[in-house]
Amino acid sequence: MGILDKVGEVVGAVAAVEALEKVDSDAGLLAKAAAAVAGFEGAGKLEETLEKKDDDTQATDGADSQA
Repeated sequence: MGILDKVGEVVGAVAAVEALEKVDSDAGLLAKAAAAVAGFEGAGKLEETLEKKDDDTQATDGADSQA
């Protein structure tokens, strides 16, 4: 996990809180905290999925070039 991974997760948390505020301007602290955690976790999972897909694509490309 590098610094860019953490930056991505923090950006996801901030984006989720901003989206909540756009939908519900009177959202409480608990709702904002839940949105931040969901955005943080969601960004991390999205990054893992993209990395896995990239690894799978590279593996497939390597197998195709050997054939």
